[in-house]
Amino acid sequence: MQISKLIISIAISLTIIIGLSGCDKKTVFNQNKDFADAQWLINNECAFEVEILDINMAYNLYYNVRNNLTYPYYNLYVTRYLLDDKGKIINEKLDEIFIADEKTGKPTGSGLGDIYDHKVAFAKNYKFPKAGKYTIKVKQFMRQNPLPDVLSFGIAIEKAN
Repeated sequence: MQISKLIISIAISLTIIIGLSGCDKKTVFNQNKDFADAQWLINNECAFEVEILDINMAYNLYYNVRNNLTYPYYNLYVTRYLLDDKGKIINEKLDEIFIADEKTGKPTGSGLGDIYDHKVAFAKNYKFPKAGKYTIKVKQFMRQNPLPDVLSFGIAIEKAN
């Protein structure tokens, strides 16, 4: 059973990588962190380093979530931190990500087998304050440790225009 999940996960990952590496000139950054045994530990912080060169450009920022169909909740709470190149926190926010319909339990993302991918906006038309390197750190905030059936979590940044 675990091997088939691994094969499906690899196939989905390759499909996403090939799709994103095509002619998409809007994507500035796209990176995901995989969790061992599909369990997101509370102390397992996801950190993503990105360099922003054009501060006149507006960007759309997204969470990428991959979970098993057996994920026990309809939502996922995360705490997000945006840090500048000196490590100073510019922005901190608790976000609720809906990965299934609250009433029906039907997954909101796209799926293959029992694995679902979600791309959820957390900032639209965002302008970074200055050019340079930024770090986006994200922690799960679900009061369950480990949080089961989360395969990976990531960040995508695209040009808004």
